[in-house]
Amino acid sequence: MGLLGRGRGGPPMRRYQMREKALAIGDDFWVEDDQGQRAFKVDGKALRLRSTFKLQDAAGNQVAAIQERMMTIRDTMVIELASGHKATVKKRLIGIRDRFNIEVDGGPKLTATGNFVDHEYEIEQDGRKVGVVSKKWFRIRDTYGIEVVEGADPAFMIAISVCIDEMAHDMGT
Repeated sequence: MGLLGRGRGGPPMRRYQMREKALAIGDDFWVEDDQGQRAFKVDGKALRLRSTFKLQDAAGNQVAAIQERMMTIRDTMVIELASGHKATVKKRLIGIRDRFNIEVDGGPKLTATGNFVDHEYEIEQDGRKVGVVSKKWFRIRDTYGIEVVEGADPAFMIAISVCIDEMAHDMGT
């Protein structure tokens, strides 16, 4: 499976469920798939100077490390995937709307646009949707979903969502 899917004309998507505001440093929580099965564990590392998270698969294998970059002009977090891929997520203010740019080392650039505070946004690569984050799929309070295009790496999309959630909520957006 590739890091990013093709994202063409409505491919099948897989859905994951994440708890809102569960990303406090030191908190651990599970991300479930659409069948209610534990798919990934987000491990917030406590007592660090910068926001740090570990993303593990259901078997406990680390699939990504996520860390805030300190001393940068724009809010920035770095994702290091177990596959060796590395990505930088940067918050960019354009006018009155926020946008996040995701730069994959040696790969395509992605953007996330929408309402980040309310968890209603899309992640795109070259104008094609590769992920969608939304609260509208769930009636459970403080829960939102992450849809991942078939063929894309769900750990990468979830790691991007963790970064955006951390930056959008901790920075007072």
